[in-house]
Amino acid sequence: MFLQRVANRGIGLGTLLERAARRHPANILVFDHDLDAAPQLGRRATVGEAADAVADLASRLRSSGIRAGDRVVVYKSDGFDITLLAWSAARIGAVPVLLSPQLDGATVETLMRRTGRPHLVTDGAKLGQELSEEVFDASQSVLLVTGSHPRARTLASFAGVERVAPLEMPPDHPALITHTSGTTGVPKLAVHTGRTLQARFRPQAAVTAPLRGRQVVAIHVSFVHSRLVTALAISLLRGYPVVILADGGTAHVADLFAGLKPTVLEAHPNSYLQWEELADDPRRPLSGVRLYSSTFDAIHPRTVQRLLAASERPAPVFGQLYGQSEIGPSVVRSFSRRRSQNADGRCVGVPFPGMTDVRVVSRNGRPPSAENPGYIEVKSDGRIVTYLGEDERYREQVTDGWWRMGDVGYRTKWGCVHLLDREVDLIDGFGSTLAVEDRLFGRVPQLAEVVVVPGGDGRAVPVVCTRGDVPLDRAAWEAAVAGLPPMAEPVQWKQADLPQTATTKVKRLELAKLLAVGAGQGA
Repeated sequence: MFLQRVANRGIGLGTLLERAARRHPANILVFDHDLDAAPQLGRRATVGEAADAVADLASRLRSSGIRAGDRVVVYKSDGFDITLLAWSAARIGAVPVLLSPQLDGATVETLMRRTGRPHLVTDGAKLGQELSEEVFDASQSVLLVTGSHPRARTLASFAGVERVAPLEMPPDHPALITHTSGTTGVPKLAVHTGRTLQARFRPQAAVTAPLRGRQVVAIHVSFVHSRLVTALAISLLRGYPVVILADGGTAHVADLFAGLKPTVLEAHPNSYLQWEELADDPRRPLSGVRLYSSTFDAIHPRTVQRLLAASERPAPVFGQLYGQSEIGPSVVRSFSRRRSQNADGRCVGVPFPGMTDVRVVSRNGRPPSAENPGYIEVKSDGRIVTYLGEDERYREQVTDGWWRMGDVGYRTKWGCVHLLDREVDLIDGFGSTLAVEDRLFGRVPQLAEVVVVPGGDGRAVPVVCTRGDVPLDRAAWEAAVAGLPPMAEPVQWKQADLPQTATTKVKRLELAKLLAVGAGQGA
């Protein structure tokens, strides 16, 4: 952790764009959508123009009555202005609390009560369709980016207010609150400080340090995830043009990338899984990619192979960072075209020297191994400081500075961490569900998704989705499952019907519950 601590004065969210604009005034941001809170930026803006929009929004928030230390919940329709509003709140010393547009109103109101009567920045659509009137009692104030309501004020009503200077908060002060994926229930609120965010920035910056020259960076990451903060900081402070996507649909991305030809991509694993189809596009939208990056979960070997093959660069790389919302990137591994599709997709990498450390703790007194996986624990200065309103729950996961990830696996003699399963997803006697899924992806090309979950009788049930929702090729399936642990018959779903988090993870526990009542079958 030493290298995360040296001269760590905090990431400075409120002035990030301003500092980037001073270094690279002509650099640009490109959007695939309009920004409700900053429509003047259009679809293309210089970093300086974006910094000015943040300064303007910050002054409006200040004039509305928001003060340093106040919590500001941002829950609005999807768009990069969620990030701009977060930076604007941070600029006046407030603490942005980012809630995914995918969360339902009842969950949002639960999280707001946990936040302690924050200010709420939302829009007419969310206020009219998701939130109840009780949200006004749970808030100090309600500000609307679009629309109107008799009990709310609009950001537009504060247009033209006098600009206020940025307020620099201490590096250990809460700087950002995000929520966990919610795969096991109501999301938890993760409290980040300026110092912990900067500690996360450093290993990711180290991974991309070898990149030289002008890079065009395309990012499709949830606007409420802490990963977006560090990804943008690295790109903007180096002067890389950034393309920010709200729409990850394959056809849309193909059209966009065919013209822009990005050299660096950052996206969720499930987005990359969908984008495998881009490898077959005659316009070669991925031909310029030098680096694929993902920080959330292990990537299926088939996906890595297909995407690397689609690049026409001499030596493209797929960089995989294994981590968690609560602790940031913990281990790293890179892949080249030499990696076989049959390679072990469970090997997620090794710790960052001088910055992170990993250990695997026995679950039963026997040494952790492939057959007897243990609890994966991580040590990093990027760890959040608490779960807001649930500090005891947070402390239960920390032992002498080691954070329990909720995953099980083992380490090889070379130090590589192998991730086998989530603790809550273990199926007795089955082995690694994730490893089985990797093998199925490699053996059945038509699969767009496969998730192995426990059925009501305890047997492993494979839930499959196919490209274009065509019927599953049963002959190919039967050949694919040969030699794998016994499973029930596959259940086919439409991919759009799978319960997902804001970062497109499948909610496995919820899926298992839906299977138990027969939902989604026969899609």
